[in-house]
Amino acid sequence: MGVLAGAVLGVVELVFLCVAGPVRLIPATRPTCDRIAERLLSLERLRLARWLGHRTVPAGGGYGFLAVRAVVGLVAGFGVAEGLFFSGLLLFGGLWDLLTGESESVPIDLPGVNVISNAGVVGLLTGGFLLGLTLAGMLAAGAAEGRLADRLLGPSSQERIRRRIAELTATRSDIVRAVDEERRRIERDLHDGVQQRGIALAMLLGRAQHAADPAKAGELVAQAYTESRELLDELRSVAWRIYPTALDELGLRAALAGVAEQSSVPVTIRYGLVERPVSEIETALYFVVREAISNAIKHAGARDILVVMEEHEQVVSVAVSDDGAGGADPSGGGLSGLARRVRALDGVFTVDSPPGGPTRIAATLPKEVPCG
Repeated sequence: MGVLAGAVLGVVELVFLCVAGPVRLIPATRPTCDRIAERLLSLERLRLARWLGHRTVPAGGGYGFLAVRAVVGLVAGFGVAEGLFFSGLLLFGGLWDLLTGESESVPIDLPGVNVISNAGVVGLLTGGFLLGLTLAGMLAAGAAEGRLADRLLGPSSQERIRRRIAELTATRSDIVRAVDEERRRIERDLHDGVQQRGIALAMLLGRAQHAADPAKAGELVAQAYTESRELLDELRSVAWRIYPTALDELGLRAALAGVAEQSSVPVTIRYGLVERPVSEIETALYFVVREAISNAIKHAGARDILVVMEEHEQVVSVAVSDDGAGGADPSGGGLSGLARRVRALDGVFTVDSPPGGPTRIAATLPKEVPCG
């Protein structure tokens, strides 16, 4: 459909170009011609996206693209239509001959081979071969049209460089903001947790030191010992939230297993990575999973969490799904920080969390760290 629709559009574009060429010499008619050309370009983008699965970012194009596309569309459309017609004719004719029994014998003489067949079989074989060639030609035409659209409709080299610079500038700002937010979170954890327990420990030891009753002093020392254990647990928890040592020592799989063990709800991990990712990608994947699990437990009231990690040719992906209440806000502090972290590595971060659930948080990252 995409190739055949391209042939129809090619006829329209060719007629338009033949008319618009001389008409545009009149200054008053140029805006109208340009609007028609833009409309044809919009139809071309729609056709490419709808039937050929190719999306081109609008950045250029114009009469040059329409001229080349009209020729390519007519040639490809004519070839495909002719191939479909003749292959259908041969297949139908061969099948009809076989069903009616009126097929004639056909001698096939090849070097060293002498075969007697009939017209029906020859028609079916030839029609099938021609149909295969036509389908291959359709795929080739679709790929050629996609490359042509990238070349003439997509952004130029300078535009791509400009967009890349803008993207790098934005991600750099995102990284600085994410680091500042992480620093503030660590400061809050230390102030609200570790510091308060340290003050309580010092007060207990001070009271024990000045206690006149040995039994009372022993009781205070015991309380101080319990407080010191809780202080160590709090310090260990803060350090784990900053960066888990298991990630460097044992790898991503073991670190995620530790997250699942510490979770208060069941977490199923399907780890499908063959090779260990590079450090930056591995860290990003870990924090995506950890933050998604934490949000599902704290805010969504999830009872079951599924983590699926997969590896493809050039990318690795992770998806965390839960059966909680949904309604996660992608602009929230935790999720927005994850989005910035993923985008800084040229990845894609998505949040699908309708009210009532379920929630699915996914990230796709390249296997190699982008160099800018």
